[in-house]
Amino acid sequence: MKKYTIQNSPFVVPTTDGKLIEEHFGQATNDNKDISIAHMIAPAGWSEPFQTPEFDEYTYIIKGKKQFIIEDETVVLEAGQSIKINKNTRIQYSNPFTVACEYISICTPAFSMDLVHREDQ
Repeated sequence: MKKYTIQNSPFVVPTTDGKLIEEHFGQATNDNKDISIAHMIAPAGWSEPFQTPEFDEYTYIIKGKKQFIIEDETVVLEAGQSIKINKNTRIQYSNPFTVACEYISICTPAFSMDLVHREDQ
């Protein structure tokens, strides 16, 4: 038995906001509840509602810029930068810029709609 897994067919999460989410490892792909790793592309003008997740989230920006409103502070990351958002932190993710943002997101434990606690818009 192999002691590694190569992911050639990530789960493409259905979205209605134009964002591409390719989960390589996580609950949707291989029922891993400990960690999720996803490649994402957020189109220009994209945003999500505020949320207070029960997981830590790490983000690494590959291309473009992404805006984070963390509690009451606005942070903008550019390509080559990364951030860790601690669980139970109120946050809003967005791309109010004119170019798409490509990034990697890692959540521990794995991302789950039951744990994200998105606010109504």
